[in-house]
Amino acid sequence: MEDILVPLGVFLMSFGIVYVIVTARNREKMALMNLIEKGGDPKLLDSMKRSSKGGILKWGLLLVGVGLGILCASLLAEAGMNEPASYFSMICLFGGAGLLLAYRIELKTENRKEE
Repeated sequence: MEDILVPLGVFLMSFGIVYVIVTARNREKMALMNLIEKGGDPKLLDSMKRSSKGGILKWGLLLVGVGLGILCASLLAEAGMNEPASYFSMICLFGGAGLLLAYRIELKTENRKEE
């Protein structure tokens, strides 16, 4: 009985994620159609969306930070630090540093576009 719960949970979670994505896209398209019918400017929705480059940069730097955190945590664990504490602290520290770096890079690119 317990052997079926994990695959069933993974399937249900995957289905839920796909369902949310599909319904969100449908709602966005319906909102755009409603905006066009009322005579609004469809470019307004484009300006509200963030660029995909920023998202890719954010995820990339987050994953690099997590990887560096795991590497440093393994070195600290071998040096004698408590293993769970070292992994948790280093992953959070380097992951957060990666997100801060992504934010700083996005600010610099936005300032360059405005000039």
